[in-house]
Amino acid sequence: MQDILIDTEFITLGQVLKMTDAISSGGMAKWFLSEHVVYVNGEADDRRGRKIRNGDVVNIPGVGRFRIVENGANE
Repeated sequence: MQDILIDTEFITLGQVLKMTDAISSGGMAKWFLSEHVVYVNGEADDRRGRKIRNGDVVNIPGVGRFRIVENGANE
């Protein structure tokens, strides 16, 4: 599992897809989520605007598993 560092309270699922190179542009998020199953904390989710927060785990089959870590959360 890889960590994704964020500097804000949350990011969207569409942003996670772009950061992990599952998609090449933000405009592809809706299409990607309609064609592929993506799991947030073990539950399938297809909302590109879903807020992903510190500690959430996103599993993109064929791409990888990612844990969201708020930069400075452990300080």
